[in-house]
Amino acid sequence: MLLAILGLWPLRGGAADISSLSGLTIVYLAGGLPAAWRAVSVLWDEHILDIDLLMVVAALAAAAVGAPFEGAILLTLFSVSTTLEERAMGRARRAIEALMALRPETALRKGPDGLVTEVPVAELAVGDTFVLRPGARVPADGIITSGRGALDEANITGESMPVTKEPGAPVFEATVNIDGVLEAAVTKTVQDSTVARMIALVTQAQSSKAPSERFSAWFGQRYTIAVMAGAVLAFGAFYLLGSTWEEALYRSATLLVAASPCAIVISVPAAILSSLSAAARGGVLFKGGEALETLASVDTFAFDKTGTLTTGKAAVTGVVALDDDEPGFLALLAGLEAQSEHPSAAAIRREAASRGLQPAKVLDVVNRPSEGIVGNDGQSRLWAGNPRLATLMGASIDHPALLALAADAHSVIYAGRDGRVLGAVTIADAVRATSRPTLAALTEAGIGRIVMMTGDRRPVALRIGEELGLQPAQIHADMLPEDKVSMVGELAATGKVAYVGDGVNDAAALARAEVGIAMGAAGSEVALQAADVALLSEDMGRLAEAHRLARRTAAIIRQNLTFAIGAMAVLVTGGLFFELPLPIAVIGHEGGTVLVVLNGLRLLRDPIRRGKAVTPPMRMSRSASSEQVRPDASRAYRRKVTRSAG
Repeated sequence: MLLAILGLWPLRGGAADISSLSGLTIVYLAGGLPAAWRAVSVLWDEHILDIDLLMVVAALAAAAVGAPFEGAILLTLFSVSTTLEERAMGRARRAIEALMALRPETALRKGPDGLVTEVPVAELAVGDTFVLRPGARVPADGIITSGRGALDEANITGESMPVTKEPGAPVFEATVNIDGVLEAAVTKTVQDSTVARMIALVTQAQSSKAPSERFSAWFGQRYTIAVMAGAVLAFGAFYLLGSTWEEALYRSATLLVAASPCAIVISVPAAILSSLSAAARGGVLFKGGEALETLASVDTFAFDKTGTLTTGKAAVTGVVALDDDEPGFLALLAGLEAQSEHPSAAAIRREAASRGLQPAKVLDVVNRPSEGIVGNDGQSRLWAGNPRLATLMGASIDHPALLALAADAHSVIYAGRDGRVLGAVTIADAVRATSRPTLAALTEAGIGRIVMMTGDRRPVALRIGEELGLQPAQIHADMLPEDKVSMVGELAATGKVAYVGDGVNDAAALARAEVGIAMGAAGSEVALQAADVALLSEDMGRLAEAHRLARRTAAIIRQNLTFAIGAMAVLVTGGLFFELPLPIAVIGHEGGTVLVVLNGLRLLRDPIRRGKAVTPPMRMSRSASSEQVRPDASRAYRRKVTRSAG
């Protein structure tokens, strides 16, 4: 490109001297040989006539009719535009490859003897323990085994805020430990890590073509042949209509340039590739341009409930203490549940911890499957479980406050001492803070149908649906995995369906939908395989952002094609009827090509943003001595504990 530009300088006066001839030689060799080589290679390997051949032929034709300067301008501008396109497209391709540079080269491996040594990351094996110091990058996917700290996961999940990690939490390669000293066990080798799979998926996505890209390539190949044939016919027509052969050849060369489909062919991949890269930086992986284009045109979104619209984690939603000592009751229950692995037990422990309560000491704990748990606090026997266990313990749950709980669409855990009920707690799956705003954003964007599918009982599904702003007709409960597949098929009969699930038990429905979207897929092999789109974080707001980006991409593709076709029509009309000068055709052709590329690259500056969370409804607790409802006191307890600690 630089040689071609420098070669134009001696030609500025148009004089036929030694300097101008040397300039022409430089321009034609520097600008023409690379294009000719590409054209011959494509013709030989793929039997395709491409745009490079059109430009070389047009430049040679200009030189043959005594207009070498116009041919030099053509080759120079074509060289410049080609270089700009390659650099621009390379910028889009390199956006995700920057992850490679984030990988640490070494890791601190802790041996069985407790000795910590620095080793190359490639030597880490599954099961090895590595140590993370503040500021260090995670060398491999793993599970925290010791310590507590915050990690910056923005380069993997797109999450802008640090994520607190404690034993049992996953960590992903290339994320950054902000504070605390952590130890983690390797769960995946470097070759199978989240970063490696992200790069592989993006590479696959960039190499696979969307329908519009395939059509653009198909059109470009055939249209190039038509342009070549049309230029020959135009030459004959101009010559027969009275033009000299030089004039006829000049005008046909102008038409060759004006009608070249460069801008049409490049306009689609420029937008698709930029969009794929922008999405990947924001924690959304598309498996190809086809998924991106299809997402822009879906009119139905079907959602799994548990783990998708909800957190998939049980939470305490209500507490009833019959003796009015709610803190004491909850501390006693947390102590009893301290040795249980049941999700409900974990929810009770988290609730007690959030209020700053110290669990009571309970001994001789015995789990009773399908009933509950039994223990002893040194005074008498304690128990917690379902109504069957209460009956076995000789306790009655006929108290009005307890009967009111049974009418709620929540799981109820009763607790007591010997034959007396002390109270109960209600447990439920919590709605994600970003779920309702996401559904609202999709509706506002014009999505005609939104449905929720779940295997839960209908009362539970209706409660969740009400929190999400869904109508009963949009809620489908008591569904098995095969029922979800059938429902997706029914919806697909009248529109395009995107199904959003957790990527494990929803794999069949994800595969059946036009677009399968896996939620929270970082580290999930099943999700990445089953879905067309993977949201690497559990931020539901990324879904609405991905849909917005897909529609914006479709709009930019339409803009590019409209502009490219319109510009080409104007140039061709000028070449046929108004003796358009070759330099004007060249500038219009190359300028239009660069403009559509730059328009597509605007998508790189349109990143996926975090979803906006809504404040969940204030949780309520009830006391047995009063039917009045009072605000949850957890914040007050935390303030009390803070003041005491101070």
